[in-house]
Order: sequence, then C-alpha cells, then structure tokens
Amino acid sequence: MTTILVIVPDGGMLFEAAGIVDILMQANHLLPVNAQNSPYQVAVATTQAHRVVHGISGLNLLADHRLCDLDPTLPRDTIIITGKGQTEEESSSVVSWLKQAAPHARRVVSICGGAMLLAHAGLLNGRHATTHWRLLDTLQAKFPQIKVERGPMYVQDGEIWTSGGVSSGFDLTLALVEDDHGFSVARNVAQNLVMFLRRPGGQAQYSRYLLNQASEGPIRELQAWLPENLTADLSVEGLAGRVAMSPRNFTRVFTRETGITPAKYVEEVRLNAARQLLEQTTQGVEQIAVTTGFGGGLNLRRVFERNLQLTPTEYRERFCSRMLA
Repeated sequence: MTTILVIVPDGGMLFEAAGIVDILMQANHLLPVNAQNSPYQVAVATTQAHRVVHGISGLNLLADHRLCDLDPTLPRDTIIITGKGQTEEESSSVVSWLKQAAPHARRVVSICGGAMLLAHAGLLNGRHATTHWRLLDTLQAKFPQIKVERGPMYVQDGEIWTSGGVSSGFDLTLALVEDDHGFSVARNVAQNLVMFLRRPGGQAQYSRYLLNQASEGPIRELQAWLPENLTADLSVEGLAGRVAMSPRNFTRVFTRETGITPAKYVEEVRLNAARQLLEQTTQGVEQIAVTTGFGGGLNLRRVFERNLQLTPTEYRERFCSRMLA
C-alpha cells in the first residue's frame, strides 16, 4: 500500500481534506487489476488532543489519529498538510513533528497556508514554492530564501509539493495521482469527478491585489481620487503635481507609505476597475480599456496576460455575473 497521511489543523475548511481523500480513493477504484503501483492507504490525523477536527463552517471531522500519537520516524510515502492552523501552539506542534517525519517520507505536500508550516520546518529553504495568494507576500517576507511562485496552482520542487489556495489542492492531488499511476488514471479520475485535469490559468486569476492605504495626508487623498479619474494623467509627473511634490520625492514617499511604486499602484487600480466591468457589465473590451485608462484593447490584454495569465475575454467567461452569462 502507498501510505498517505493527511494532517488537518483545526478551524479550517474541511472540504480540502475530504476532497483530497475522495480523489485518492477514486484513483484506487480506477486502478487496473494488474497495476504495478500500490493503491493508496489514507489516514487522517488531527492536531487536537481529541480526534474531532472542528471546521470553520461548524461541521466536524472525525480523524483516524491524533498527530501526537503517531511516530514521526515511521516510513511514509506522502505527508499532506491542509492548512496552517489557528494558534501558534498548534502550528509549532506540527512543525516539530514535521522536522522529524520529513526525512522518512518520499513526499511532503502542503495545501494553501500549510506552506507556512513547511517553511518554518525548513523544508522550503532554497526551493520553489507557492501558497494562497493572500499569503504570498507574507511567505516571501518571512522566508526570503524561498523562491516564491505567484502564479501556479501548485509547484513541485523535488520531493516537496506546495499548492495555492483552497481548491488548488485538488489540482495538486490529481498531479500526485498522475505522478504515481500515470496519465490515464489521473484523467479518468478528473472526468469522473467533473474536474479539469489541468485547470486553465493559474491562481493569479482568482486573486485581488491588496492595495495598502496610506495612513493620512496627501497620499491618502490621492488614493481616494484615483479610482474616479482613471483616464486622467496618472504618470508620476502628473500625480506628483497633484500633491505639490517633485517626481523623485513623490515616488519615494508614495512607495514608503503604500509598499509599491506609483506606476504599479495605478496599474492595479485600473486592472481592478477593468475586472469589475468585465464581471458586471456587457461593455466591450475596447470600451472597457478606454474607460479604465488603458487606451486600447491591446494594452488591456497585455496587462491581463502579464498579471492574471489569461485574456480579458477569458476572464469574463469565467467570472461574469450569472445574470450576464
């Protein structure tokens, strides 16, 4: 048997763990009788002193084991962590167990914020990795030695696999099945569960850039003015003139107070506005490009492809209001 241990911290979304186990069990059902590789034997462990995992939804999951009862030095094929936990004490207990267990496992996998625990355990040092889009900046800031990937649904670097937020763990699990049992089995699992074997686009298409607001003063006032004036002169020189600063001083002050350059901030404000119009209106791409200050559809397309890895038309198809679909 191929032993898989799924560690489920308390207070998270239980469908992550349940979905992963269902995908692995579906693979077992579809394995050929004469399959060369062993089927999966999956166990779920909780970080709690009891075997009940409390989900954020109010639903509970009865785990097979308490993590503290499991010998970390036993050989295991794969260890999967589905979140980062709710408390420092809980996270520390998982990290401590992981440090001992990782050398005895063929693969270590994190889902969503679980990458933070792998990072604290030192398992991501010098490696490529990803996590939920809301945690990417935090992961990079706290662990500069990690090569954080912002776009992919999941990343494999040797024996370490990390995924983006929430359901991207399903994409990663299908990749594990394909790695273990080949394309045909993984494809059949995906088709049976009505899933993409390889979901188009990366997790960037689901993210919203979290624009920091200056605490007060002219920069804060400028930020409030920007969304309503997307077709104005938003060059560094134009913005600096509005707050009576030199371009050089304005760039320095703006970057210090918001964490990003004026040019990047303007692009994100315009991009967010374009996304909203694509989601909630029937305006054409060219009209949206003009309205949001991109000038033309080609510029809008380039910004979408660079930031979200898909075109404006593809974005609208995936995220427009049901009333417009």
